[in-house]
Amino acid sequence: MTDWPAIIAADFEPPREPALPELANELLEVLGSPDPALRDEQAYPVLTAWILAGHLDDRLNGLGEQVIGMLADPRIQARTFAALILAAIVHRDTTAAVLDAPALRRWTDRFADWWLAETDLRGWDDQLGWLHAVAHGADVVGELGLSPRLGADDLTGLLDLACSRLLSPTSYVFAHQEDDRVALAMATVLARPELTAAAATGWLEAVRRDFEAARPGPVPAAAANTMRTLRSLYLMADRGFRPDPGEDDRYLPPHRAEILAALSHVLNLAFPHQL
Repeated sequence: MTDWPAIIAADFEPPREPALPELANELLEVLGSPDPALRDEQAYPVLTAWILAGHLDDRLNGLGEQVIGMLADPRIQARTFAALILAAIVHRDTTAAVLDAPALRRWTDRFADWWLAETDLRGWDDQLGWLHAVAHGADVVGELGLSPRLGADDLTGLLDLACSRLLSPTSYVFAHQEDDRVALAMATVLARPELTAAAATGWLEAVRRDFEAARPGPVPAAAANTMRTLRSLYLMADRGFRPDPGEDDRYLPPHRAEILAALSHVLNLAFPHQL
């Protein structure tokens, strides 16, 4: 195996040998490793650094196809870390326009199919480490939300996708800030000027129907996850947010007043004491 710690120590400088395509394939395989140290601390940071630095621009379309294929891998860690790499690929395209537009749209559909169907939502596993299907998927949604290749209809679709993911039945209650990650992704989409006020709030209709249909008894996990996410989204829409923590500027959605009013209405259905 390649000495990845040495590459990290050399500020992620790619070695002369072997060739980058071969190294990228090795990194993709390591992303499926059950060893979280190899996956989190070596394969993920190296591959992401090379993607964002442009070292893999000439083969980024092919790499994207490989990553999309990994979303069907039987290993949960391979699926969820494939999503993280997809987020990095989309980010690189946003800054450098190196992807084929039809490929990005195809990948968006394939990603959506996986994210909605994924049932293993554990954030952390004592043996496998971080898995985070919901959070990693949210990162993809956030990067797609920044992509200039996506228009108003695509952005509306991303909001509907995130809402459907929240409302999908599950027994897993968010425990590792998945709510914040999904809220950030949705806030990023809502900050796009292409969205009308109706599109920026229309996705909440599904939440309203779900909350109004609630029956007495324990709060279902999906409902609890949705409430937490909407509260976090309310804060970001009200006070602003930074997609990149290194940025100084805050983002605010163009239809801030309408979004806050719609969020308030839905949240009050769940807990009427809220304003």
